Amino acid sequence: MTFSFITAQPSLNPAQANPTPAQAARIQAISLDLDDTLWPVWPAIEQAEAELLAWMQAHTPAAARRWAEPGAARAWRAQVEAAHPQRAHDLSFLRLQTIALAMQAAGEQAAPQRAQQAFEVFFAARQRVQPFAEVPQALDWLAARYPLLALSNGNADVLAMPIGRCFAASLPAREAGHAKPDARIFRLGAQRLGLPPQAVLHVGDDPLLDVAGARNAGMQAFWLNREGKSWPAEAGPLPPQAADLLQLCQWLQQVG
Repeated sequence: MTFSFITAQPSLNPAQANPTPAQAARIQAISLDLDDTLWPVWPAIEQAEAELLAWMQAHTPAAARRWAEPGAARAWRAQVEAAHPQRAHDLSFLRLQTIALAMQAAGEQAAPQRAQQAFEVFFAARQRVQPFAEVPQALDWLAARYPLLALSNGNADVLAMPIGRCFAASLPAREAGHAKPDARIFRLGAQRLGLPPQAVLHVGDDPLLDVAGARNAGMQAFWLNREGKSWPAEAGPLPPQAADLLQLCQWLQQVG
């Protein structure tokens, strides 16, 4: 397998951006973010939204009209979030309850049951993601060398996907009871792997949710910077970074 690798920004001390081989040798498992790390999330969300609206137009037309009103869905979502702050980490719950409010506002009979049916349409479409081109090959390489844990705030079920074969386990925020960057979800992930946090490398695209969150939990962190963005100073020292997962594999070879 041939790799290319992007190095840390030259203005920073390389020691801040790249662990020494001795440090990296302590990596015994890898946790991976999902949305915008393994696949682009918005195409899947937009398709799921379209299929949800089409189902509502066919089965609950009054609710569909209310749903399509500018700002309506956002207002219902805000209402649900305000009423259930303890469920802020559970995107499936928030989505289901938002749809239920639309059904109720439209006077839909059996609103909870209809909302559940509509949510299932959305959720099924949400799972139809298209991984970035290098992801299947890179995951195969990683899974042959490390236990892999999916660690995500989203509600995609990676274990039900073809690439799910590469993962030893999955810990979504709705199951953990906490969302990134809360250190507790990272520590629960390490527990699920049977390892101390410092033995796990977390890989993700978000400097604050993934990198800062993982570091605060005691994990090592790696930034997947597909778009070549600048590192935000508020997220702490620049971590090792790469533009895709194959470059992550090369980095692991280099430091291993």
